[in-house]
Amino acid sequence: MKNSILMSLILIFALPAFAQKVDSDKAFFTSMEENRQWPSYRGYYASGYLDDAALPDSFNVETSYNVKWNIEIPGLGLSCPTIWDNRVFITTAVSSQDKEGYLTGLYGDIEPVEDSSEHVWKVYCFDKSSGKLVWERDAFKGIPMVKRHPKSSHANTTVATDGYHVVAFFGSEGLYCYNVDGELLWKRDFGLINSTWHVVESAEWEFSSSPVIFGNKLVIQADALNTAFVAVLDLSSGRTIWRQERDEISGWCTPNIYFDGEKARVAVNGFKHRGGYDLETGEEIWKMSGGGDIPVPAPVVWKDLIYFNSAHGSHAPLMALKNRIVGEISYPEKEEDPGDDFAWFYDRQGAYMTSVLVYDSLLYRLRWNGNLSCFDARSGKIIYKNTVNTSSFIACPVASDGKIYMVSEIGDLYIAEAGREYKLLQKIPLGEASLVTPAISEGMLILRTASRMIAVSEH
Repeated sequence: MKNSILMSLILIFALPAFAQKVDSDKAFFTSMEENRQWPSYRGYYASGYLDDAALPDSFNVETSYNVKWNIEIPGLGLSCPTIWDNRVFITTAVSSQDKEGYLTGLYGDIEPVEDSSEHVWKVYCFDKSSGKLVWERDAFKGIPMVKRHPKSSHANTTVATDGYHVVAFFGSEGLYCYNVDGELLWKRDFGLINSTWHVVESAEWEFSSSPVIFGNKLVIQADALNTAFVAVLDLSSGRTIWRQERDEISGWCTPNIYFDGEKARVAVNGFKHRGGYDLETGEEIWKMSGGGDIPVPAPVVWKDLIYFNSAHGSHAPLMALKNRIVGEISYPEKEEDPGDDFAWFYDRQGAYMTSVLVYDSLLYRLRWNGNLSCFDARSGKIIYKNTVNTSSFIACPVASDGKIYMVSEIGDLYIAEAGREYKLLQKIPLGEASLVTPAISEGMLILRTASRMIAVSEH
């Protein structure tokens, strides 16, 4: 109790100074990087890497060698672990009847799981050192408004935290903001967000766009059959600062933040409406249409470039756009001459599910079928193409200390050497299916499988 009161007092006095610092735009990125947290989807603004983490070279789930803890997570959830200091946050949706699990592998089945049972949407907080439960909260209880894809769940989105606020977005079932001690600060209901494939309206696949925190602002993207918008909310109250409607089909992309000079912008992926918005006002800065017609990957930012990729349909673009672009951007007709707004562009090099990884000036793109390609991040030159394995991959690659970590759907972790040549270092079985991007912390790799969360550490 005393510790809780002390933490609250520290946060009350520390937050105004922190907010003043982060409101100076780029200072927020600097402070987050220095804190070395894994605060949201793919860590530090979807970058997907954390160096000097001292992860073990190998581990064994079956024998518990270099496994710090291995705990059961009830229900189904594809949210990634989020880490701040000694706390790990994750979500799930629990039902007594939905026992089908996940359908893994390469297939084209579009029909949703037929389940109308009552679910409980949960937010968990665990102690990073021990794996012990710190708190759990039931955010919502009811029958899901939207069905899930067999490779999906009703808790797909990753929690975002700044060390005080803990935000979980469950689509049609609401947006919830807790503090780190599990107290509900506010919640929002956006009604039905019908994440359905636009070609076949019965193909309901559930929501999957994670929230992003920037200073005292919360960024959300919701592209669905019945509604499409991007919005910025006040993090402390949940009040809408601005909301922009979008002419868009259903998408499953997480937004990101980039900078044009000193101006913070919101980057969103999409099919009809890829673009950038002013973080403060919501003004649309640029817009571009075209690409894969089932957009899933998040934009990734590196230096003065914004990387987009998508697939499905006649186009599968992988592109690097310059951060100073404005206006209506045309989809390039030629790869060799995409236009001044692009650093480089490919029409058929994108991935269907996974966001790219930019690490040590190289860009890695992992496809669903296990094809890994490496590009020069600045020029776009293809360095190599390699097949990691013929297994299917939905989890995004992450990196640490010169190594790339890739998890296959059937539950094998592939560790490869980062660099201009592909070299597989380890293949480690996790014991069951895994469709979730790993999280990295100081001395620890945290993996989520179909029913468990595993902390790998030498310490």
